[in-house]
Amino acid sequence: MNKFWIIVGHTYLQKVKTKSFIITTLLTLLILFGISNLPTIIQLFDREEEVKTFAVLDETDQYYDMFSANANMLEMPFEIEKTTLTEEELDEKVLAEEFDGTIILSTDENQFPQATVKTLSITDSQVFAQVEQVLQQTKQELGRVQLGLESEELNQLFTPVVVNKVALEDNAKTEEELNQARGLVYILLFVIYFSVIFYASMIATEVATEKSSRVMEILISSVSPVKQMFAKLIGIGLLSLTQMVIILIFGYASIQSKLDDFNAMTGGMLGFSDIPTTTFIFAGVYFILGYFLFATLAAFLGSLVSRIEDVQQLISPMIFLIVGAFMIAMFGLSSPDTPFITISSYIPFFTPMIMFLRVGLLNIPAWEIALSIAILLASITALAIFGARVYKGGVLIYGKSSSFKDLKKALMLSKDK
Repeated sequence: MNKFWIIVGHTYLQKVKTKSFIITTLLTLLILFGISNLPTIIQLFDREEEVKTFAVLDETDQYYDMFSANANMLEMPFEIEKTTLTEEELDEKVLAEEFDGTIILSTDENQFPQATVKTLSITDSQVFAQVEQVLQQTKQELGRVQLGLESEELNQLFTPVVVNKVALEDNAKTEEELNQARGLVYILLFVIYFSVIFYASMIATEVATEKSSRVMEILISSVSPVKQMFAKLIGIGLLSLTQMVIILIFGYASIQSKLDDFNAMTGGMLGFSDIPTTTFIFAGVYFILGYFLFATLAAFLGSLVSRIEDVQQLISPMIFLIVGAFMIAMFGLSSPDTPFITISSYIPFFTPMIMFLRVGLLNIPAWEIALSIAILLASITALAIFGARVYKGGVLIYGKSSSFKDLKKALMLSKDK
C-alpha cells in the first residue's frame, strides 16, 4: 500500500503545482469576484456613459406632452426634446451625430398613437423597448380619457391577477423554497458538469502522457496497473476537491455581503437560507459518485491510446454522455416530476445530475435516493472491475489507436499477465 499512496501523493502534488491548475483556479476566482461585484461594475460604466438625446417630432401636435410626462415617470435612460425640424433635417442631424436618434409620433388607422424611431443602427434594443413602453402608456392614457375613466379605475383594470398556489402533498415545498432550490440546483449542475468533464479528461490525458513517454513500462514493473489506475483516480479526485474548496470558500466570502442584492435581482433564486442541509450533502454525494463513475471510464479509455492527440477522439462518447445528462437536467428544471426525468434519473450515466435535480426540487421517497446511490455504486464497481482489466492490458498497447477495437486486444493482454 505504500507504493499506492506514493503514486496518489505524486499525482496530486504534480498536478497541484502545474500552471494550468493555478491559472484555471485564479481565473475562476477572478470571474467569481467580477460576478460578486457586477452591480458596482455596471454602475461604474453607467456613470461614464454619456446620456443619449432623442429629438421628438410630434406630427399630431397632441401627443408630445403626454408622451414626455410618461417618459419622465418611467425614468427612461435617455433624454427627449421636442423639435419643429422636418424629418429630413432630423435625419441629417442624426447622421452628423448631433442627436442620438429621432422619435416621430403619428396616428395609426385606429386613431391611436404610433411611433417611428430612427437611429444610426438598431442594435440597442433597450431604446426601442423603452419607447414602446412609454407609447403603450400614452395609448392607455388616451383610451382612459376617451372612455371617461379615472386613473385609479384604469390602474385597477390593469392590475395583474393573483393566482394562489397550494400544494396538497405533505411536506411539499413552498414557491419560495422551490425557487431557491432551483437556483442552487442550477448552479451545482454547472459545477458537476464542468468538473466531471475537466477532471475525467485530465485522468485520460495523464495516462496517455505516461504511455507516450514510456514511463508506464517502468511503473508497471514495480506497481500493478490496477493500483496505478485507482491511485490516479484518488489523486486527481483530491485535486478536484482542493480546487472546489478554494473556489467555494472564496465565492461564499465574495458574495456573502451582497447576497441580498443578488437575491432581489434573481427573484429569490439566490436566497439559500431555506434550503435543507441535506440538499448540500446530496450535492456532494452525487458529485463524488459522478466523478468516480466517469473518471474510471476515462482512465481505461486513456490507457488505450499512446498519443495525447488521440485522447479527445476516444473520450468523445463519454463527453456526449455528460452533455446529454446536462441537457436533460436543464429541461428537468422546469418539469422535474415528468416520467421522462424520473426514468432518466435511474440510468447510471445520467443519475448524478438528474437524481440530484429531483432530490433538490422534489420530495421524493428515501428508497428512491437509496436505489439511485446503489445503482451508481454497482455501476462504479462493475466499471472498475472491467476497467481494471482493460487498463491492465491497455497500458501495454502502443502504436496508433484503433479506437474501441483495442478493447479486445487489451482484455487479451490482461489475461496473459
